[in-house]
Amino acid sequence: MPRGGAVPKTEIVFFQNRDGSSPLVEWLITLPQATRDKLFARVELLATFGHELRRPYADFLRDGVFELRARSGRVNYRILYFFYDRTIVLSHGFTKEREVPEREIVSAMRRRNEFSQDPYAHTLRPQRHSFPIDTDRR
Repeated sequence: MPRGGAVPKTEIVFFQNRDGSSPLVEWLITLPQATRDKLFARVELLATFGHELRRPYADFLRDGVFELRARSGRVNYRILYFFYDRTIVLSHGFTKEREVPEREIVSAMRRRNEFSQDPYAHTLRPQRHSFPIDTDRR
């Protein structure tokens, strides 16, 4: 983790499609609770350290797209995100075996462009100290 202490917490929002659905939420509800808990802990680290969060927790991919990294058992989980002003926007998540697939980066870049055109329409804000996921639903 970064040295020198945490910076002020950064606001985190989920990308939301115009129809109100969220690719990240839809993916998260398919995962076991223990995996969601691990991913939520990573999101909290990201909120605390923002741009300062680095490997092994986060990494820059390209073109303003970053990955939040977690592992559970032998499975690598990734949440792609980008920055908009002082806000972190969580685009979507997936599992990976090796390199992050190009299509995932392109999806995050497309969502970043959509978000910058109309941030209000594409913002899903998690409830304070929680996430917009019914954790008992699968």
